Amino acid sequence: MGNVTGSVAAKFAFFPPDPPTYDVSREEDGRVVVSGVTADKNMDAHLLGTKGGNKIVATFWKHPFARFTILYSHGNAADLGQMHELFIELRAHLRVNIMSYDYSGYGSSTGKPSEINTYYDIEAVYDCLKSKYEIKQEDLILYGQSVGSGPTVHLASRLKKLRGVVLHSAILSGIRVLYPVKVSFWFDIFKNIDKIRQVNSIVLVIHGTNDDIVDWSHGKRLWELAKEKYDPLWVKGGGHCNIETFPEYIKHMRKFINALEKLSLTRQTKQQLTPNPSITESRHNKCLRFKR
Repeated sequence: MGNVTGSVAAKFAFFPPDPPTYDVSREEDGRVVVSGVTADKNMDAHLLGTKGGNKIVATFWKHPFARFTILYSHGNAADLGQMHELFIELRAHLRVNIMSYDYSGYGSSTGKPSEINTYYDIEAVYDCLKSKYEIKQEDLILYGQSVGSGPTVHLASRLKKLRGVVLHSAILSGIRVLYPVKVSFWFDIFKNIDKIRQVNSIVLVIHGTNDDIVDWSHGKRLWELAKEKYDPLWVKGGGHCNIETFPEYIKHMRKFINALEKLSLTRQTKQQLTPNPSITESRHNKCLRFKR
């Protein structure tokens, strides 16, 4: 079954840029250098081993006063060389660290693209955030764009203390992009429609109303199924590849980050007050392309 599922994924979902838009090399001191990406003293590059035996490229864009860290899983027909300008903008406007990576078979990452490999990839990146940067779940936001929603929802369903999740032009599942099926088949890929119900953290859904690759109905259904919802952003006239160019995108993202920060401060205050029994707590890019 796994081999068949993998072949479905390869046929319908994965279109890495060919040739890659950047190269990687190691300096004599062991540092990983990414050519074709803007030089930045606050960017670390990594080559990470995965459970699938591949070496994937990851970049960590540091903000000196970061409130949170975003683990960004990009869209289908993109690699890190095409995404770095967006990461710089998000880091500055949102005051966050950005960790992103190329899936196996994308950019200078080794191996072949497959559904299971994307899961191994994001798990390796998360392990790096924990071990190298001591990032806690409570300070982590998972962000999945298009096909990147697959590994994002996969990891979010397993991490129960995440600060938040962003699903940008996300898919219900691979087959549902092609056909409006009502049930999940065993050979389908990225079955977010099933896994989203296991996500405990707050979910922001962003989708363009004119998306002709992944219909707006995918975003609306994912938002409906999320247990903890944040106000969605339905970008009027937005397509699949241009949502970041609309001014409401960064405005809504900033609003979301601010809300998460307030929630974090509220929880910290409650924890500090808990030992006192006299106090009662109140309860209040780039495209995903599918062959047809």
